[in-house]
This record gives sequence, C-alpha cells and structure tokens, in this order.
Amino acid sequence: MTLTRLAPEDRLTGAVVHNGLVYLAGQVADDASLDAEGQMADILRQVDALLAEAGTDKSRLISVQIFLADIGDITAMNRAWDAWLDRDNKPARATVQALLAHPDWKVELTGIAAL
Repeated sequence: MTLTRLAPEDRLTGAVVHNGLVYLAGQVADDASLDAEGQMADILRQVDALLAEAGTDKSRLISVQIFLADIGDITAMNRAWDAWLDRDNKPARATVQALLAHPDWKVELTGIAAL
C-alpha cells in the first residue's frame, strides 16, 4: 500500500497518508511566544493546511489528542478550538497535561482524519 508523506522535516513528517487515513504528527505553534489560545489557533491553521494538502478537511477528523503544558490553559485553548471546530462533525478528543519538548510550547495536537 502507498504511503504519502507530507511536510517532511529533519526528524519527522508533518502528516502521513495511508489506507484512506491521514495521521497528523504532533503539531506545535510556529510562534512559541503566543499564549495558549494563540498557539492553538496557529496549530489549527497548520492542521487545516496539512489536511488540505492531503485532500481532506477538519470535517473528516476522526480523533484528536491535545497536550497542554499546563492544564490551567484549557479554557484559553478551548476558545481557539471552539472558534475553529466544525460543530456538525466533532472528532473524538482527549486533552491531557503533559511535559512538552520545548519549555515555550503550551499546546501540542495530534490526530487522525479520513480522506
């Protein structure tokens, strides 16, 4: 079966398309100086771009995992999420507090979408 790798970087690929699914690598904000809401909005912009490149969109998201450096940022993160979310096609979602790889990152998101 064919694998298509989108947005390759030094250590990872931004998304992999395989067998009718798009697997999103952990997405973090390009601008780590933003607050949690701003970082989430930036991440969701990246998700939109990756999904479009794969030939799908947010309405086809199956599941999303959101990692917060501080669970106290959940309200701010949710403001960006709620503004972006396709209310008719909500994915399964988990949100947890986690130690992220860079101290300035407040949010990281990964997920799976259908084509």
